Amino acid sequence: MALIVHKYGGTSMGSTERIRNVARRVAKWHKAGHQMVVVPSAMSGETNRLLGLAKELAPAKPGKAHGRELDMLASTGEQASSALLAIALQAEGMDAVSYAGWQVPIKTNDAYTKARIESIDDARVRADLEAGKVVIVTGFQGIDGDGNITTLGRGGSDTSAVAVAAALKAAECLIYTDVDGVYTTDPRVVPEARRLLRVSFEEMLEMASMGSKVLQIRSVEFAGKYQVPLRVLSSFTPWDIDLAEEAASGTLITFEEDEQMEQAVVSGIAFNRDEAKVSVLGVPDKPGIAAQILGAVADANIEVDVIIQNLSKDGKTDFSFTVHRNDYQKTLDLLKAQVVPALGAADVVGDNRICKVSIVGIGMRSHVGVASRMFRCLSNEGINIQMISTSEIKTSVVIDEKYMELAVRALHREFDLDRTADTISA
Repeated sequence: MALIVHKYGGTSMGSTERIRNVARRVAKWHKAGHQMVVVPSAMSGETNRLLGLAKELAPAKPGKAHGRELDMLASTGEQASSALLAIALQAEGMDAVSYAGWQVPIKTNDAYTKARIESIDDARVRADLEAGKVVIVTGFQGIDGDGNITTLGRGGSDTSAVAVAAALKAAECLIYTDVDGVYTTDPRVVPEARRLLRVSFEEMLEMASMGSKVLQIRSVEFAGKYQVPLRVLSSFTPWDIDLAEEAASGTLITFEEDEQMEQAVVSGIAFNRDEAKVSVLGVPDKPGIAAQILGAVADANIEVDVIIQNLSKDGKTDFSFTVHRNDYQKTLDLLKAQVVPALGAADVVGDNRICKVSIVGIGMRSHVGVASRMFRCLSNEGINIQMISTSEIKTSVVIDEKYMELAVRALHREFDLDRTADTISA
């Protein structure tokens, strides 16, 4: 008997019939002798519907109190889907119980709409598992130190599932979604994209951070930190598929590199449309400037990605960085109100029509010239590079959004990702 965590996305929970199929799949695993914990997302479209209602009623200048109410509202989507799944499991003859995040409890900080998990009390869940129950825990949410409901941000159910799996020391965490694994890039952009049988934790972390939407980056961070075996697979295979076949399907995210994986220089192309560039112009070129600019941004709970500081000219320099497009206007307003006057900067300008494209692969460690090959490929397509960021196993570029799909297709061809059969499924 193994303790297994299943996570199901909003599409998988999108109707009563789909919820019934999820229940049948979970029941199959339970009947095979496994202890089962399930973390479902809200039904597809429900969170957007709720937040849309809130937007219509929101105050002109929302504050922290508004964030609290958004979390109170948004958390109800997962509570509904969890209860519905428990009911469907009961109809399948299973003894099932659902819990909201605050009932477990999953304890978080108080950063509303972007909360981070601090601890999980697993006693209640373990007791139910020992009693033979299937336990359903709401994804995406928890409770802060003052007893307020919090949510973890978009994709937070992935993080909830991995965190629960880590707390329970589960044998494996299976992320069921509307795709059948991790691909070399998005098949909607490159039809020739191929599914990876396995990918290293490091590669998956880079791909998630660079824009791959298969897993939320914080879920991958959790998996790596607590060594949670993770598998991404499709919820749209027949629920009665052979259990052994299902357990070996999808893409396995591993924690050790093997010879097979190292044969590929580049494993995947990631991209992110949700980027915006902000530039603070004419700031004094002296120690502490970056800290002053980015410190103010961090205090506003805005995440920064690619950072570039230009060479100094006449004692002045330009400082550029990227943020999520949703934070673009907030960042501009913040810098104009606080940073420009304090530093005596000339101006703040921005561009919210950019994107980031990245090549990722552990094979890049042992191969030189990979970045220059990427730059040459983009140059041959007439694509101008605005910003560059690198790490040991990835290279990212910021380009004009209108060239994104062209760049992804060109790089996919350049690195033979449609023909790298040693590391991907046939």
